[in-house]
Amino acid sequence: MYQLTARDIRRRNRFCVLQAVYAAAGHTSRQEIAQATGLSFATIGNLIAELLDVGVLAELGYEAAGIGRPRAQLAINPDRGRLIGVDIAETSIHVDVFDLAMSVLRSSEIPVDRAATTPGDIVELIAEGIEAVMAGDADKVLGIGLSVPGLVEPETGKSVFSPYWHWHDVPLKSLLEQRLPYPLYLDNPLKASTAAQLWFGAGRDVDDLIVVTLRAGVGIGVVIDGMLYRGVTNSAGEWGHTNLVLDGRSCTCGRNGCVEAYVSAPGIAATLREIDSASDILDDDAATTVAAVAAAAARGDETAHAVIEKTGHYLGVAIANLVNLFNPRRMVFGDLVARHLGTPLLEATRRAAAHHAMSDPFAAVTLELDTLPHNPSSLGAATFALEGFLADRETFGSVAARRARRTDTPPLTPA
Repeated sequence: MYQLTARDIRRRNRFCVLQAVYAAAGHTSRQEIAQATGLSFATIGNLIAELLDVGVLAELGYEAAGIGRPRAQLAINPDRGRLIGVDIAETSIHVDVFDLAMSVLRSSEIPVDRAATTPGDIVELIAEGIEAVMAGDADKVLGIGLSVPGLVEPETGKSVFSPYWHWHDVPLKSLLEQRLPYPLYLDNPLKASTAAQLWFGAGRDVDDLIVVTLRAGVGIGVVIDGMLYRGVTNSAGEWGHTNLVLDGRSCTCGRNGCVEAYVSAPGIAATLREIDSASDILDDDAATTVAAVAAAAARGDETAHAVIEKTGHYLGVAIANLVNLFNPRRMVFGDLVARHLGTPLLEATRRAAAHHAMSDPFAAVTLELDTLPHNPSSLGAATFALEGFLADRETFGSVAARRARRTDTPPLTPA
């Protein structure tokens, strides 16, 4: 079994402190961080000294606490560097440049030609998208995070399997390193969306969370006791390829009856086709069809309402299985399908899940829509880059060494 080292614990505590500062949405104090994290005040002091030393945090001055000494106010230093998040989807590549406060500075989106999806093609598009938004920030980039569809090995940066492009064991990180001179961090959209929720969204105040991603592909991110669960081969969360309907629709993975075949954007288009093959809201592009279903439902179109209700039934049954298996406190629904179909889909899902889930676990869980202000996959990908920077041994090891050499400052000790 893997044993946590003092460095691992210190890195995790560093994340915890910075998450508390982000959650404050402005400024906060050491005392408030200690209260929010449960860490000792001595540990908080050491970690904040590190973050101040490398410029991640800044002191804004002092605020009277009412009784006792004024409290130094701390905030994220947005100009410390830039983080780039790349959401590689099946039909487009979306790139966001964030400052360190995680505000989007610039964005670009490039369509993916369905006939040009070799690794070389995709690498060129990624590089093009990043170059389009770099502006004068090339020397400020701390890292680039990439959300890559399918199964991914984060340690090696390998795309193990992508059912949409039929990739197998593609050394994507190595290919990108030939074009991009920055630290690179790769994982898939399920993990990226969940990381975004853990740092900036619904996962900040619960320890047991499931993040449901609904787009051309679907899946879940699972958080247990406050930690992202990856599984032995980082494939935990491939819920979209669990069976929902025996001998049902064909799926991109080559099997039949998968959840993804019913609740993804292409799955919703297939449901509309089954209900009304001549519908004027059908489009060759599944994402366009989902948007058209939402617009038609808002106008009172009965066919669109039927599509949403049936999709909610399928989704509710699949969600009930997750409730029974994981007993989560919160489930968050995000990405293209949830963004377009929103509350009507959530309500239809809730009704079906209530019927199929065990009563006590279902009573304990809340179902809600994602409220993050940015693309959750690109935000989560940028979060991977942030975590990578915060875990960098060279950066924070040199801080510890500098502080240890100061005669007026005692050496840092493991938290």
